[in-house]
Amino acid sequence: MTRLADYFVVVGYDSEKTGSVEGSGKIIQRFPRKDWDDAPFPQGIELFCQPAGWQLSTERKQPTYFVVVLTDIDSDRHYCACLTFHEAEINLQGCKRDEIGEEEDTGLIQPAQVFAPKSLVLVSQLDYPEIFKACLGLIYTVYVDSLNVNLENVVTNLFTCLVPVAGGSQKLFSLGAGDRQLIQTPLYDGLPVTSTSVALLFQQLGIQQVFSLFCAVLTENKIIFHSTSHQRLGEASRALESLIFPLKYSYPYIPILPARLLEVLSSPTPFIIGVHSMFHSEIHELLDVIIADLDGGTIKIPECIHLSQLPEPLLHQTQEALSLVIHPDLEVADYAFPPVRTAPSNLRMLDKEIRAVFLRLFAQLFQGYRSCLQLIRIHPEPVIHFHKAAFLGQRGLVENDFLTKVLDGMAFAGFVSERGPPYRSCDLFDDLVAFDVERIKSEEGIPPKMLKHIRELAEQLYKNENPNPHMAFQKVPKPTEGSHMRVHVPPFPKINEDKVESLLQESLAKHLNSPPAVRVEKKCIVPAGPSVVSIMDRMGSIFNSARRLEVVRNCISYIFENKVLETEKTLPAALRALKGRVARQCLIEELSLHVQQNRAILDHQQFDYIVRMMNCALQDCSASEEYYIAATLLPLTTAFYRKLAIGVNQFAYTCVQDHHVWANQQFWEATFYNDVQSQIRALYLTSRNENFLSNFKQKDKDPLSTEQEKRVMDIAAEQLRLWPTLHKEKQQELEKGEENTVFSQAIHYAQLMVYLLVPLDTSKNKLLRNAATGDWESGSNSFVTNSIAGSVAESYDTESGFEDAENNDVANAVIRFITRFIDKVCTESGVTQDHIKNLHCMIPGIVAMHIETLEAVHRESRRLPPIQKPKILRPALLPGEEFVGEGLRVVLDSDGREEASGGPLGGPHILPAEGALFLTTYRIIFKGTPHDPLVGEQTIVRSFPIASMTKEKKISIQIQLQQNMQEGLQIRSSTFQIIKVAFDEEVNSEMVEIFKKHMVRFRYPQSIFTTFAFAAGQNAPQIILPKQKEKNTSFRTLSKNIVRSAKKAGKMTIGRQSTVKKKPVVLTIDERGNRSGWNEEDEVSASDDGELPTSSTLKASEKTTMEQLVERACFRDYQRLGLGTIGAGSSRSKTEHFRITAANRMYLLCRSYPGLLVVPQPVPDSSLQKVARCYRHNRLPVVCWKHSKTKAVLLRSGGFHGKGVVGLFKSPNPHSAAPTSTESSSSIEQEKYLQALLNAVPSLSKMNGCNTPTGHPNIMLSPDTATDKRSSRASSAVKQVVPTHLDVHLPNSFTRGVLGYRDKLFTQSQQKSTVKGRVFNQGMWASLRSSSRFNAQFSTTDVGARLAGKESPVTAGCDNSLQNQLLKRQAAALYLFGEKSQLRGFKLDLALNCELIPVDYCDVRQVKASFKKLMRACAPSRVSNDTDMTLYRLLGESEWLLQIHRILQLAVVIAELLESGSSVMVSLEDGMDITTQVVSLAQLLCDPFYRTLEGFKILIEKEWLSFGHKFSQRSNLTPNSQGSGFAPVFLQFLDCVHQIHHQYPMEFEFNQYYLKFLAYHYVSNRYKTFLLDSDYERIEHGILFEDKIDKQSKRGICIWECIDRIHKKGPVFFSYMYSPEEGEKYILRPCINISALKKWDYYIGETLSSGPSYEWDMVNAKTGASEELEQMDGSVPQTHRKVVWPCYDNVSKVQPDAITKLLEEIGRLENELNQSLEQWKPIWDRVKVSHKEEVIPEPTRVASSLMASNVQSFQRRSMLHLADSGIGENDRSTTTSPSNGVNTRRAATLYNQFSSKDVENRSFEGVLYKRGALLKGWKPRWFVLDITKHQLRYYDSGEDTNPRGFIDLAEVESVLPASSTLGAPKHSNEKAFFDLKTNKRVYNFCAQDAQIAQQWMDKIQNCISDA
Repeated sequence: MTRLADYFVVVGYDSEKTGSVEGSGKIIQRFPRKDWDDAPFPQGIELFCQPAGWQLSTERKQPTYFVVVLTDIDSDRHYCACLTFHEAEINLQGCKRDEIGEEEDTGLIQPAQVFAPKSLVLVSQLDYPEIFKACLGLIYTVYVDSLNVNLENVVTNLFTCLVPVAGGSQKLFSLGAGDRQLIQTPLYDGLPVTSTSVALLFQQLGIQQVFSLFCAVLTENKIIFHSTSHQRLGEASRALESLIFPLKYSYPYIPILPARLLEVLSSPTPFIIGVHSMFHSEIHELLDVIIADLDGGTIKIPECIHLSQLPEPLLHQTQEALSLVIHPDLEVADYAFPPVRTAPSNLRMLDKEIRAVFLRLFAQLFQGYRSCLQLIRIHPEPVIHFHKAAFLGQRGLVENDFLTKVLDGMAFAGFVSERGPPYRSCDLFDDLVAFDVERIKSEEGIPPKMLKHIRELAEQLYKNENPNPHMAFQKVPKPTEGSHMRVHVPPFPKINEDKVESLLQESLAKHLNSPPAVRVEKKCIVPAGPSVVSIMDRMGSIFNSARRLEVVRNCISYIFENKVLETEKTLPAALRALKGRVARQCLIEELSLHVQQNRAILDHQQFDYIVRMMNCALQDCSASEEYYIAATLLPLTTAFYRKLAIGVNQFAYTCVQDHHVWANQQFWEATFYNDVQSQIRALYLTSRNENFLSNFKQKDKDPLSTEQEKRVMDIAAEQLRLWPTLHKEKQQELEKGEENTVFSQAIHYAQLMVYLLVPLDTSKNKLLRNAATGDWESGSNSFVTNSIAGSVAESYDTESGFEDAENNDVANAVIRFITRFIDKVCTESGVTQDHIKNLHCMIPGIVAMHIETLEAVHRESRRLPPIQKPKILRPALLPGEEFVGEGLRVVLDSDGREEASGGPLGGPHILPAEGALFLTTYRIIFKGTPHDPLVGEQTIVRSFPIASMTKEKKISIQIQLQQNMQEGLQIRSSTFQIIKVAFDEEVNSEMVEIFKKHMVRFRYPQSIFTTFAFAAGQNAPQIILPKQKEKNTSFRTLSKNIVRSAKKAGKMTIGRQSTVKKKPVVLTIDERGNRSGWNEEDEVSASDDGELPTSSTLKASEKTTMEQLVERACFRDYQRLGLGTIGAGSSRSKTEHFRITAANRMYLLCRSYPGLLVVPQPVPDSSLQKVARCYRHNRLPVVCWKHSKTKAVLLRSGGFHGKGVVGLFKSPNPHSAAPTSTESSSSIEQEKYLQALLNAVPSLSKMNGCNTPTGHPNIMLSPDTATDKRSSRASSAVKQVVPTHLDVHLPNSFTRGVLGYRDKLFTQSQQKSTVKGRVFNQGMWASLRSSSRFNAQFSTTDVGARLAGKESPVTAGCDNSLQNQLLKRQAAALYLFGEKSQLRGFKLDLALNCELIPVDYCDVRQVKASFKKLMRACAPSRVSNDTDMTLYRLLGESEWLLQIHRILQLAVVIAELLESGSSVMVSLEDGMDITTQVVSLAQLLCDPFYRTLEGFKILIEKEWLSFGHKFSQRSNLTPNSQGSGFAPVFLQFLDCVHQIHHQYPMEFEFNQYYLKFLAYHYVSNRYKTFLLDSDYERIEHGILFEDKIDKQSKRGICIWECIDRIHKKGPVFFSYMYSPEEGEKYILRPCINISALKKWDYYIGETLSSGPSYEWDMVNAKTGASEELEQMDGSVPQTHRKVVWPCYDNVSKVQPDAITKLLEEIGRLENELNQSLEQWKPIWDRVKVSHKEEVIPEPTRVASSLMASNVQSFQRRSMLHLADSGIGENDRSTTTSPSNGVNTRRAATLYNQFSSKDVENRSFEGVLYKRGALLKGWKPRWFVLDITKHQLRYYDSGEDTNPRGFIDLAEVESVLPASSTLGAPKHSNEKAFFDLKTNKRVYNFCAQDAQIAQQWMDKIQNCISDA
């Protein structure tokens, strides 16, 4: 029984403190005046009565009521019911009247104008808010209605009314004011009473929001409710707290927080606090608080808070159950004929149903928790420990952070303390978790059964609050309605305190004589319930099959039977089986059978086997698991031993110490408490036999068997029941017995810890140094009741584990660790301080004695004969490769790739392997043999180039082979290899450090001449390298190097040729110089003597000067594409738009560009330097490719500088005078350069139904300063630019930047200007910034409509013909792809011939991050425990394929634009990475030449090498780039090519292996090709130009020479599927959806038999050696069978394709017949020709020329190899033999690679007169038109087979009739002349008559049209 109320308080407004800003309250009266002994008076009531502050009011307000909860220092709650009303403030009424200034007193009482709040407060320890409201309302009614009732009696009755705490009884009482009230007590005081608060909370916030708050409370987050109602705040806080039952909230709980205490919200501890909404702005500034708005129905979770969620499937089940309860109609809402609706649950019952759902949730969450309780002490109070690790492990929720946080919280600690004892009173939750969990699980997914159970629980909860259905009649007077608005209401009367005290004393005296009604608490044995089971019902692991357990048992029996051979065979399989939990338990059971009297002696071999198996079983134990295996092995480590000498025995624990579980204090605590429980059980058992058997069986189950656990708790319950009946002496005896038991167990564990922590070699403290301090500094993993260990161990908190000033002192470290453990467990277990001190004194002696014993053991163990180890196999080396030191004996451990270690599909266990780790000048190599003897005698090789190493780190490996191998090394390579080794015990740390130093030295060589590419028996050249690249290198140094290289070649001369006095015939390299405006009419311009780079005239006699640069791939490709010539000005056509300039031959214009560049023809070299300043790294726009059909060009450049294209558009003075600064002049030159580009690129207009190139007007780009009105783009625009099969939703930034065609893309200006009649023509070089001078009103056409081919209507008033021409244009002439940040906000103002496309792309940092994730996915270091983290999921998370997709997407768009006739300029980043990728891929898609071996080589040499991709920097090949990280830009390009190759295998001459070969060797440093970052650096180091005369002096190896050599020997890089599409060149349109992209097998492939298969010389040598061995053995190849394993064998070598196999067979037969070996290519060609002759029947009487044409046509349709060829030359004769066909050194087109074997292709032939060069006459020649090879060849006569030369028809622009000239042949017809115009010169021809001339023109024109 307890009082209804402890205190009654009257609190009013403190008028004396009116000076402060805010008012305050004061306690006017309190009853009783003295504090109760059991309930002290709570402080601060005056603050909580008015949470919003004490404020006066000018009107009377309604009385309010709410309940405030106060918590005292003892964590006891006091419920303060506050009824507040307003009364006139007497002290302030006079002031008001004085202010009004009343002059006379009329005698009337004026109405009050100022009102002050007053609160009646009832303080109680009980929670009856409705009763308190009635009581306070009764007192207010007596006052306001002036009832004839004595208030003193009413107040006294509040204290004298006694209420039972619980039991379901009813209490009728009256306060003496005509009232009759009833108190209904709940059945169980432990169950929360909620009335309707939970249901109201769900109505206010909803299911999901309340569920988030529920998870937040359990994971100890801060929560704030805010509302305009104080009552709602209290109800919401009560509801949220009741939802977590059976847990109790132990942090600050303040449902209503006063305004003056808002600083409490900054408390670091979790809390539940309610705040009035008037403080909304202040609480929203908090960053770590979850805020719930009750009025708005929302919650706000800050970004910094990660809210853990319930584990599945509990989360889904609970949400489904809540939905069924709260929304019962949801399930039948879609029914056509819904059932008759039943009456919905009332609010009180709905409240209980919701609580029932959460009760079921906790029953499922804590299912079996009692099986993880460990009883430590029974008397005098139960001390119970919860084994958290065991519970999480058995539930399968070790990685679940929600349950982990719940178990770590204070609420669960209280739960264990309250519900842990086995003998106590039980409630609803105890029965639910013990008996109904299986029912809950069976009802899953069955809503009717689920609802039935929920309603049953709800009925019990409702009955707990309302046990008596028939309530007695209640009567409580209420105030008259509107009484608070009366004008004259007297103030609340002052209660007579003396009278109340006297009445209270009289009442207490009466109750003192009557005996108190004491409710007897019903205690019982708590039901244990089922044991813990997994939450997911997972099936057992594959490793725990009966067969594997039998292998473990057989292996152990072989060991103890000394059957060494059988043991060696079964041991590897047994070690693999020990990965399973059941197999480890089987091992322990089998080993315990061989232990007799706690000891088992073994011989040396048996000891090694047993220790190896123990180590294998222990290596999976970790801090996050339950330590079950370590705990059960602990007694066995002290049982098995071997005899080393007389009196010297070595126990197993000395060989299993290298596991971190022994250094984990949580493990020792859990194991100690488990053993203490068994000893306590044995103490109270009468049977000695059962006590003896419990020693080894105590851990047979985990942690105890169900029966044993029940008996332990049963014993404890019985002892607790008998405890009150025992005598005091008996009680003390039991206490002492338990205390002695714990003490003796502590001594035992101190010795065990010494055994496991003191190493055999005390000079090594490996385990203690590496011990994670957090494992045992963080304290225990459990909750123990009555624990005060934290205060005892505080003195050690300043130390960080074993890392102290005396690291090498093992004894002190072990003593400190054991002392900390003893302090904690003994204090928690109630051991006396005297015993603890005795233990402290004993520990140093135990440690010292053990160290002394171990010295002898260590000394004798070193005398044992060493274990026989496999012989070290030395790997084969490449030419020039050398070993760096000796190999280190290691064990190669298996990594995350499971194929080599069995894996899920089975197979041989190749790894782990024993061998040695070697370091050479080129590679890191492991070579060894598998440890598993059943695998065979295969050799294991894993290697990679040392230059490709990306990361090396020291690791600790627990290898199952030998227990002493712990320290290891893990090395990653960018070739997707990982070497993970553990060093043998013979390898000391010094050897490892030396190995690592050498590895770093060769990884980052100081000079390129120390790389392996230059190490093949060659000496480094004597060249002085600059200290810093590009910064301090002078022009003199550069020129000396260039001249040195040129003189060595004997060909190149560099100087200022303009200073030559004589005037020879000059050869101008396409310089058009006219400073006034670059007039196109000037053929040859004078040289500029002022600047050396702009003077490029060379003597005609010195034509070979430029040959070195001409030999580069750039110039050869320019010639093939017809991008310009280096020839006399008179021979160059005036219509050429581009020219090749040598302005950069000294690399002063741009150091990262090639020496020869293609620029617009009108641009003089003198302006290029100024233009280059506007671009990053001076990388100005230059042409790199031209479309052969549409003549559209592809340009590349670096990104714009701030004062570049975009910067000049921001000029504030568009009409300023001539620029005076360098920047201004550069901007003007830049404008002119861009205008020249627009004039040079072709434009397509609809004229007479055909496309004709036209010129372009000026353009203007203006910033978007006006209103941003962006026109919508037609959907057809995308179809015009992007292939139809790309019509997908692409969620990336590039889609928004390029393919969206709205908003930020293609923005156009809508400016309109008035026509003022000005002259339009302002000159060709009018400034871009001054384009506003144009008077024409250009109406802008929608870009989408233009790209779709739609014409725009002509705007009224626009009569300009140029405008009409622009409006008819289908697409822009030039698309400029730039960075989004540079082009944002700029629009096209006037003309439509140029479009800016802002592009978002992945920068280098994103590429690096993605590559790291890709390597972890494809070459993981360990097998992931998460089954969901598959290769494809990790590949997706790496975003590698997403980046590939974006690159391909951009390349496809550019290729489509080029195909449609629009030119493209790419200006992204520095122009070296993404620009190179996209430009190269676009050319590959458009031009079939680049899909050949020769063409792909030229593409890489041109775009990647000559245009300065930073290979050294991106691949980390130099010390300067050591910390920049590996950025595989080139690898991404090769992956993109692989994706295209995968979809179009018949369009590529090379195969996938060719791409892998390049991917491997561009980072290997074996070849010099990919060294350095530009041609400038390669010239500087003297490795760019090679001396062709003296081959021996050539330094370094070129990868292209190696590829050519390999290709000639065999079809290694050739694709037999190569069969390009017949006819015109066409663009490849790959499908670039991410779903269509494939992972490249280069990333996951591995060949353990020989290492990577990209060292072709080594692979061939090994293959030949193996075949010779097979022949020596006499084996027949046809019958030889071999098991092929993908991760071990080179499958393409072991199982070649049919064609390769046949070619090898032909070579073998020729060798047997002693014939000279013929190359594979002629054989392949003959086979194809014979195949074609069989397929195509020979037609009768067909001309040989037509037959040849048909044969060649079929060759292009069939799978045909394109032979290598050079670049074409015109007017130069070549010699070929008829048998081999035409094989010119320099051919111009793709078709010159086709050749017939017997007959030449002569489509049309005859005699024509041809005019020679300048001043030469006409000569007759025999001309042959070859439509197949697309050539016009000429011979001296018709019988000749060797042509004098040829004209490439791909270069022909037109063939037109001409007039007769001087020197024409006699008797020639004037109409027989015609001219053949190419992009290089004009050829003059004369036929026999006009008819033949017309036939030639028609034939040539048809041939051109067909192309």
